[in-house]
Amino acid sequence: MIEILVNQNLEKAMRVLKRKLIREGVFKELKSRRFYEKPSERRKRKEKEAQKKRRKEADRMKRFLP
Repeated sequence: MIEILVNQNLEKAMRVLKRKLIREGVFKELKSRRFYEKPSERRKRKEKEAQKKRRKEADRMKRFLP
C-alpha cells in the first residue's frame, strides 16, 4: 500500500507517486508483462540481471576498500 499526502499541489504529489512506483519496480513489471516471454528468455534475462547486480556490488566494495 502506497500512501501519498496531497498538500494543495497535485503535480508534486503525482511526481512523488511516480518516483515511488519506479522504486518499487511497478513500471518495469508492467513493461515485462506487455508481451509473452519464453521461459528460456526469462532465465537468460534473470541471469544477466544477477551478473549485473554482482558486478555492481563488487565495484561498490572496491570503492570502500583502499
